[in-house]
Amino acid sequence: MDESAIREKKSIALSSVFAGLGLTGMKLIVGLSTNSLGILSEAAHSGLDLLAALITYIAVSVSDKPPDKDHQYGHGKTENISALFETVLLVATCGWIIWEGVGRLITGSAHVEATIWSFGVIVVSIAVDFSRSRALSRVAKKYRSQALEADALHFSSDIWSSLTVLAGLVFVSFGYTSVDAIAALAVAVMVLVVSYRLARRTIDALMDRVPDGLAQQIEDKIKTVDGVQEVRSLRVRMSGSKAFVDATVGLRRTMPFARAHRIVDDIERTVQAIHPQVDVTVHPEPMQTEDESILDRVRMIVTEKGLPPPHNLEVHRSGGGYFIDFDVEYKKGNTFVEAHALASEIEEQIRQEIPSVEKVTIHLEEYLAAPGEPLHATEDEQALCRAIENLILRDRRVIACADISVLRHASDYHITLTCRIDSARTLEEVHQIIAEVETKLYQSFGQVRRFTIHAEPIAAR
Repeated sequence: MDESAIREKKSIALSSVFAGLGLTGMKLIVGLSTNSLGILSEAAHSGLDLLAALITYIAVSVSDKPPDKDHQYGHGKTENISALFETVLLVATCGWIIWEGVGRLITGSAHVEATIWSFGVIVVSIAVDFSRSRALSRVAKKYRSQALEADALHFSSDIWSSLTVLAGLVFVSFGYTSVDAIAALAVAVMVLVVSYRLARRTIDALMDRVPDGLAQQIEDKIKTVDGVQEVRSLRVRMSGSKAFVDATVGLRRTMPFARAHRIVDDIERTVQAIHPQVDVTVHPEPMQTEDESILDRVRMIVTEKGLPPPHNLEVHRSGGGYFIDFDVEYKKGNTFVEAHALASEIEEQIRQEIPSVEKVTIHLEEYLAAPGEPLHATEDEQALCRAIENLILRDRRVIACADISVLRHASDYHITLTCRIDSARTLEEVHQIIAEVETKLYQSFGQVRRFTIHAEPIAAR
């Protein structure tokens, strides 16, 4: 929360302290001078409101402190504890008012004076309570502060209790002194009702009860974020005005990490739009979706074995069954038996996950990346480049060979080049030409670990 918000909360809480101080003093003086239990009960009520306002001021000052090593969820619970303490004080006051009121009704010995001062202090009290309750309620809603909300509820209840006392004084002025005690009892009942409401909400907050509908609202909003397949779990914890949200969501397992991270950011922004004072933790879990292709499933099975993604992966459907074949790079230094065992394990898992598979053919290629950065060796390998170009141009279907680059990594070579082919040929024909050229290259240059050929269209002469 920014500094301006903290200042506003503290300012409104401090103004309530001064208001409570003034009201308590006036009611106490007039109540003692007139012997009105109604006004004295109001003085006691305002006195406790003054104490509650002090507690609220301290609470809002502490609750906005940032988290520390001992309070990693912040200090927001201070507001809830403050509200609970206010409730205890209110209940204690009601007990005294009820005891004294019942005693006066039984004995009938109390002498009450209804003076202009007694009416005046109640009218002033109603005006102050009305202005304070509105101001506190506005700031409480703005910053979701339970301590300020409790203070606003106190001042709001004071309006109704003051009206009740005012009515009692009217009857006293006509000689019905017992009505004063009855008015005091009515005030006590009102305050008990308010206390019950405060206690229930405060205990709910201390027990981490989620506000009605908030969790469902957050879950519904998360589901609208593009890329979220499902919300697997959601936990919401309130601490003062701040909410802590822990969500576990299912995302496509084939999704790139960067895309998954963007989705998590989108979820955080969506939740923060619902509840500005929120700390969101999102845990994404990979999941297999119903529309996942067979190609995706095979890639996931291979990569989950700790291998690079398969290449030259092809899937053919014939007679209701699938024929799958692909190449996989396998680390150098293992035996043929170990490599075959791994291939068999991959094949078995493919058959389990894709029951309609007819045949799986896996070609394992040995590969070990040498440490360090590869060397750009095109200038040093001009003889090799010319030999490659000459071999390629023996195929009359290739019009030109260009852009030959050589990367040398220890004793391994990786060569990239461009073959220009007649633009009138079909894509299928081009693929066949490149495949045949690659075969000849691998047969003729055993020192080259990989050829990568880019086919480029060109008009035939």
